[in-house]
Amino acid sequence: MPARPADRRPATPAEHPPAASGDQEPATSGAHAPDISGAYEPDASGERSPDAAGEQSPDAPGQRWPDARGEQPPATPGERWPDAPGEQPPTAPGDQRTGLFQRYRSRLWGIAYRITGSVADSDDVVQETWLRWQALTDAEVEGIEHPRAYLTTVVSRICYDQLGSARARRESYVGPWLPEPVVTEAGPEDRVTLDESVGTALLTVLERLTPAERTAFVLHDVFAVPFPEIAEVVGRTQDSVRQLASRARKRVRAEAPRRSLAPGEHRRAVEAFLAAVTEGDFDALLEVLDPDAVWISDSGGRFTTARLPVRGREKVARYAHRITRGYDPVAMDARIRDVNGAPGLVFSDPASGLAAVIGFTVHEGRITEIDFMMNPDKLRHLTTLLR
Repeated sequence: MPARPADRRPATPAEHPPAASGDQEPATSGAHAPDISGAYEPDASGERSPDAAGEQSPDAPGQRWPDARGEQPPATPGERWPDAPGEQPPTAPGDQRTGLFQRYRSRLWGIAYRITGSVADSDDVVQETWLRWQALTDAEVEGIEHPRAYLTTVVSRICYDQLGSARARRESYVGPWLPEPVVTEAGPEDRVTLDESVGTALLTVLERLTPAERTAFVLHDVFAVPFPEIAEVVGRTQDSVRQLASRARKRVRAEAPRRSLAPGEHRRAVEAFLAAVTEGDFDALLEVLDPDAVWISDSGGRFTTARLPVRGREKVARYAHRITRGYDPVAMDARIRDVNGAPGLVFSDPASGLAAVIGFTVHEGRITEIDFMMNPDKLRHLTTLLR
């Protein structure tokens, strides 16, 4: 019998799996590349979703969904998994186990980040998933028909179990809560595989969902996980999970801000904002802001920032001008970086170590939302990038 996900825990700690060639390790810099293979837009009805990347979404209980992007799970316990480009297939059972995990690790991190909104928690969840994977016997691993589906269930279950306590902590959080930013070097050659499902504004909307709604929405609408698998994660019936995903989808559509997906348009707006604030040009700042623009600050109470969202073009412009008027281009470094998959800004002071990350939502050439993150606890993972 195949081992059930998350039923076994390691008796002793196991080492973290080494990074495979071309794979980024999530614990170092924040330059994560979560795998979103299978992401798609839900259909207009909101109830049924088209199959993504050739995947079927079976409704029959216990049916497993196949791997996407042409990755076929082993037909028999002894069959080899396909070689990655330029890599030799593992020869020992332990190497094969590590290789299987590395093959899906970025996808697992992507699921964890969308469910938790935390880089640190996502790193921990993936590590715990690895430990549970290592705790299985070779016979149990060979008995798992679809490792991708198995690992997806394990990582999702760990995230779901953590959401309750995380939500309680955030209820006592000082000021607005924003997700920890994923920051990467700007430019097509460095752009990680991110989409609008990791946008800061959308993740903030997901934070207002119940743990079950958020898990169902992320797994089904972003990763095309079928309802039987999600039901196993959240401990609900398939019909209940369908309703959870539908409610979450309607709320996301109603509350998510308008957003343009053209990267050139987005970058031009960010460049105009940066020029306006560094030059102290108030009129230019007004020009780049949407009439209904909103500014959200997250410092976790560590610094003096707005405890409530600032709304309206003129109020946002005045607040941005006040926040940035002390900018010193000699002492403070300002760089355009991709923040959660779209151009944003990173301010850093090498002398004091202070940093701020600004994410933007842009629609029709104007900025509709500014997410200002200055809580140092949420920026620790950016140390390497800010050097």
